[in-house]
Amino acid sequence: MALAEAGARGRLLRWPRLLLFGDSITEYSFQENGWGAYLAERLVRKCDVLNRGISGYNTRWAKLILPRLIPESTSADSIVAVTIFFGANDSALKELNPKQHVPLEEYTANLKSMVQYLKSVDITADRIILITPPPLQESAWEKACLAKGEKLNRCNATTGQYAQACVQVARECSTDVLDLWTLMQKNQDFSSYLSDGLHLSAKGNSFLAAQLWSHLENKLSALPSLLPYWRDVDHTNPEASLL
Repeated sequence: MALAEAGARGRLLRWPRLLLFGDSITEYSFQENGWGAYLAERLVRKCDVLNRGISGYNTRWAKLILPRLIPESTSADSIVAVTIFFGANDSALKELNPKQHVPLEEYTANLKSMVQYLKSVDITADRIILITPPPLQESAWEKACLAKGEKLNRCNATTGQYAQACVQVARECSTDVLDLWTLMQKNQDFSSYLSDGLHLSAKGNSFLAAQLWSHLENKLSALPSLLPYWRDVDHTNPEASLL
């Protein structure tokens, strides 16, 4: 059978999509032992996990990009979930990092704007998960800053205010939320979750993956495996199994 004929006979294979939208903590999530890679492995043959992390970005820039990632023409049914994971850059101190800093009130408004946009293209609130920034380990991040000739440009208390705002937005918009800032600090020494005081270590990636999976499992548990298990393919008539 010609490939074109097989394609005409068979149904088009469309993988559902899980979109991870965020800053560097999302961008790096497909590295070895990363939390995004963990999700992709868990969901192989069930859905595509798309990494749309953009290092250094804040919500001011993210809200401009989101409609280009998920345009109005997108079939909302194909998107099983979207994570929005910003705040680590927004919460940078204005006087020391004005380029990335976004005022708390604007950060709140930007998150709401992104959630409202997703709802406007028929991605329902139950498919949206907001993730707060993780806590900041100041002494480790100060070393990273000093190595670049900079001063400490973030503090954990400020990051906590942005995390609380993220939780409040989720509450007001009826979306799911993963309060990473609070959960990581239940362990008194949360520094082991971070590689440089800001980004996640292997342990932090594992922690986030487990926490996020607990939010996603119920949403995605009903997804079928695409294409039959190889032992179930009729080798004498594969067309009957595969088309």
